Amino acid sequence: MLVLLSCAKTMSVSSKQNALSHTTTPLYQKQADEIAFQMSQYSIEELERLLHVNAKIAVENYKRYQHFHSPDAPVRAALLAYTGIVFKRLHPADFTEIDFDYAQSHLRLTSFCYGLLRPLDAIRAYRLEGGVKLPEHDGETLFAYWRSILTDAFIDDIRRAGGTLCNLASDEMKGLFDWKRVEQNVRIVTPQFSVMKNDKLTTIVIYTKMMRGEMTRFILKNRIGQPQALQSFQSEGFQYNPALSTENTPVFTLFT
Repeated sequence: MLVLLSCAKTMSVSSKQNALSHTTTPLYQKQADEIAFQMSQYSIEELERLLHVNAKIAVENYKRYQHFHSPDAPVRAALLAYTGIVFKRLHPADFTEIDFDYAQSHLRLTSFCYGLLRPLDAIRAYRLEGGVKLPEHDGETLFAYWRSILTDAFIDDIRRAGGTLCNLASDEMKGLFDWKRVEQNVRIVTPQFSVMKNDKLTTIVIYTKMMRGEMTRFILKNRIGQPQALQSFQSEGFQYNPALSTENTPVFTLFT
């Protein structure tokens, strides 16, 4: 089973945390270099508008893109580089080398800059949005740019991992692929996390992010290969709810 996670907006590539004996080169390093070069042509004000960020974050990413191609620009394994809630709950800092090797074959991370990443791929810090249109891409968004590049390779990745995708990425990441073709070629299991409050089911984003990280950790640490085994997942009060679940949409509920 292959797990798909979304990249996070926040990153750190300078921490000394969990040094690894080896990293790998991203499969789409050439495309990432080209995208970063085009982003480096924008001013701070333009980045503020394109990335929908404040001036401070725009300045930070302007510096990142200006330094992106420098030989001394810091790099870090992708699974350790992202610092959002999902990755904090995944907590790869205590992964063993064997855990990382397993993750390398069973986890993929989306990236608007790098396309699709393996956990050990060495990457530089960046910030990007899928709706950005770069001049040299004939006005198409990054979603459209990556779709034709990634779809077949993604399907092949899922097949090599057993033919089932556990989709723990946000819905917008489907736009990086021809999702209908993916659905036609492999099985997709999409766990849902719901909170029961005042006799009403609701989705709370912070809890969903936490559980996506926790479930990814559960899958990787326990070498989960079959979707049925996800039913034993429990964390922070969330547990499998058979009454609300279907074969490809297991639902995990927290009762408050």
